[in-house]
Amino acid sequence: MNNAAETMSQRAGRYRRQPTGYSAFIPEPLPPTPAIKLDPDLQAMLSRADHALGRLDGAVRTLPNPDLFVFMYVRKEAVLSSQIEGTQSSLQDLLAAEAAILDPERPSDVAEVINYVDAMNYGLARLRDLPVSARLIREIHARLLDRVRGSTLTPGELRRSQNWIGPAGCTLTEASFVPPPPDEVPQAISDLERYLHADKTEAPLVKVGLAHAQFETIHPFLDGNGRVGRLLITFLLTEQGLLSKPVLYLSHYFKRHRTRYYDHLQDVRDSGDWEGWLSFFLDGVAEVSDDSAETAQKILLVREAARTGITDGFGRAAGNGHRVLDRLFDKPIISVGDVREWLGVTTPAANNLVGRFVDAGTLREFTGYARNRRFRFEPYLQLFEDQGVHSDAR
Repeated sequence: MNNAAETMSQRAGRYRRQPTGYSAFIPEPLPPTPAIKLDPDLQAMLSRADHALGRLDGAVRTLPNPDLFVFMYVRKEAVLSSQIEGTQSSLQDLLAAEAAILDPERPSDVAEVINYVDAMNYGLARLRDLPVSARLIREIHARLLDRVRGSTLTPGELRRSQNWIGPAGCTLTEASFVPPPPDEVPQAISDLERYLHADKTEAPLVKVGLAHAQFETIHPFLDGNGRVGRLLITFLLTEQGLLSKPVLYLSHYFKRHRTRYYDHLQDVRDSGDWEGWLSFFLDGVAEVSDDSAETAQKILLVREAARTGITDGFGRAAGNGHRVLDRLFDKPIISVGDVREWLGVTTPAANNLVGRFVDAGTLREFTGYARNRRFRFEPYLQLFEDQGVHSDAR
C-alpha cells in the first residue's frame, strides 16, 4: 500500500493488536485528516439536507402549540430506535403503557422504550444549562438503562472491560468489529467532546454526522451505545440550533436501511470513507425531514377536520368537545374517566361526549372491553404508526 492510500485507510484510526491476541480499533480524534472533501455531489446533498431541515423547523413552528405535537415525534423516535436494538414494542404499546393499560399480551420490553422517552426529555431539558458533553452522555445512559435490560452493566459509567460487535454468540476473536480497549475510552470521549465545541466554521450537519459515527466507533458503554448515539443526534441538532423542537425521527431511516447503516460505519473504520458515511447520513436527514414536515402539515389538517366536525355536529356540547380535542394531542389514548376529570362532568355526560367523538371517527375503542374501555385518537395516531417499513435486516 502506498503512503497516500495508507493515510486514507487510517484516516479514522487503526487496528492495534492487544496482548491477548485480538485487534481493537483505536480512533483518531475528529476532524478527519485529510479533511472532509465536500465535492459538488456531497455539497449538493448538504444543501438539500439543510434546506429540508429548515423546512421542517418552519413547518413545526406553524403548529398551534408545537410542544403538544412534540409528544408524538419523541415517542415515534423512541419506538424506532429501540426496535433497531431488538425490542418488539410498538407505538401503541408505548402509549398504552404510559396510560397504564394492563394488557397481558403487551411486550415486556416496553419499559425500555419508556426509558428512551424519559432519557430524551431529560437530555433536552438539561441542554438549557449543560452542553452536549461526556457528563450529559453518562447521565442519559444511566436513565436509559434504569431497571431494564442492561441495568446490571454499569449504567452511566464508561466501560472498564472490552466489548465487541458481531453475530449473536460470537467470541471476541470472531467479532466483526472490536471498539477501543477500555483504557482508551476516556480519552476518546474527551476528544469527541472537545471536537463538538471547538471548530465553529464546520457545517453543523457535517459535525453532527461525524460525531454520531465517532461515538458508535468508541462504543463507550457495555450496553445501550446505539440508542445513546441516536439520542446524541437529536441533542446536537437542537443544541446547534438546526431544530427548535426534537421532531426528526432519523431512526426511521436507519431502521429501513439497517445494513447500509452498519456498513457505512464500518467503511469509515476500515478505509476512512467519511464521505460515504456523510452521503448516507445527509440523505437520511433530507428524506426524514421531508416526511416529518409533511406529517406536521397533516397534523394541521387532522386538527381542523376534527374542530369542524365538533363545531358542526356536537351542538351544545361543542365547547367541551373542543376542550377534549386539545387534550387528545397530549394524551391520544383515553378513557371516559379521563374526560370526566378533564371537564368536571358526570360519567354519563362524559360517556355521551366520547360517543360523539366515536361517531365522528375521531376516537376508536380498541380494547373490546365492556368496562374500562380505552379509545384511540385514530386519525392522529395513524400519522405516526409504522406503515409497512421494511428494513434491509442485518
